[in-house]
Amino acid sequence: MLTAEERALYQHPDDIRHLLGTAHTIAMVGLSPKSERPSNFVASYLLSEGYKVIPVNPRVDEILGQRSYPDLKSIPEKVDIVDIFRQAAACDAITDEAIEIGAKAVWQQLSIINKAAAAKASAAGLTSIVDRCIKMEHGRYNGNLHWVGMNTEIITAKKARRFF
Repeated sequence: MLTAEERALYQHPDDIRHLLGTAHTIAMVGLSPKSERPSNFVASYLLSEGYKVIPVNPRVDEILGQRSYPDLKSIPEKVDIVDIFRQAAACDAITDEAIEIGAKAVWQQLSIINKAAAAKASAAGLTSIVDRCIKMEHGRYNGNLHWVGMNTEIITAKKARRFF
């Protein structure tokens, strides 16, 4: 769990808005080929919003029509955001690779908290986001929370009409 000070450092709205507004290429470490997995849903959403999503998963060659790479160092192009869908313990090595490839940011997905990796990324000059879902944050700042039934413009406080 993050303290209030850490939330201000690793979940600052200005940093999130800036990243989402300037990033073009997102490497998703731990992206699953299974459509029912959260990482796959997030990647589908980001692709539909115009981002280039590069899967990083050594077990498959392609996910969502995108070539998959075994690690960040194998990606032949510039990466803006490294989005982590792995256990918190894996964040240290992933952050080291993100720094090595010159990524602009490391994003630890919702419920993934590795404070040491976040501090390492920040110390290296990368923006570090912790315990936030990139899809939800994009939706929050771009009015797209309608995916999965959010912001449907249906008034839910209204008493439902009975049809039986």
